Amino acid sequence: MTSRFFCPPPLPPDGFAELPPAAAHHALRVLRLGVGDDVTLFDGSGGEYPGRIIEAGPGVRVRLGVKNETERESPLEFTLAQALPSGDKMDFVVQKAVELGVARIQPLAAARSVMRLSGERAARRVEHWRQVAVSACEQCGRNRLPQIAPVRDLRQWLGSLPPDDGACRLQLSPHGGQRLRDVAGARRFLLLIGPEGGFAPEEAEAARRAGFAELSLGPRILRAETAGLAALAALGALCGDL
Repeated sequence: MTSRFFCPPPLPPDGFAELPPAAAHHALRVLRLGVGDDVTLFDGSGGEYPGRIIEAGPGVRVRLGVKNETERESPLEFTLAQALPSGDKMDFVVQKAVELGVARIQPLAAARSVMRLSGERAARRVEHWRQVAVSACEQCGRNRLPQIAPVRDLRQWLGSLPPDDGACRLQLSPHGGQRLRDVAGARRFLLLIGPEGGFAPEEAEAARRAGFAELSLGPRILRAETAGLAALAALGALCGDL
């Protein structure tokens, strides 16, 4: 499979492009690419460009071909609102959610979140997650970058939501009364996932007041980093993506 790389927009059709330093290092030192090797570049705005490396070292310069308008986006619109899990589990969530077609990810600070982020530290972590999303797009073939939003406090974020934006709002809960078959006709989803230990009672109640129905994925309790991904995969298969 031809190696894919993200380049900041805009890419000039039938022109030349320089790979960003990190991508150039990966191409030269990890993938061992060189002059004459074919690559694919995309700038996140849709479509992709076939290219051929014409200079390799210290940077990488690529001659671009005619833009290919191929899209691999989901026909469904998924927003994953994920309460921060511990450690580096959010990296895994971002990577796999991108592969499963998520349109945007909203990291949330909940009462029981083990990870605490604020200020500059939160901004650095969000930028890191955005790079994880870029790498996932390179790997899985997506040509549009999903949005990774800044970290928000859960209660404040719930209070900022419009009364009705047309999305099917679902809060994953092992005690939920909704089942997948109940939402099979929806095309837009807002999925709310708790941290380890789940949401505090007042948070779950705030989510219900904000229009989130409790959805169960079965009799087993899923981990914080598993639940959202399982919901994305199940809803994608049920509603026409996978």
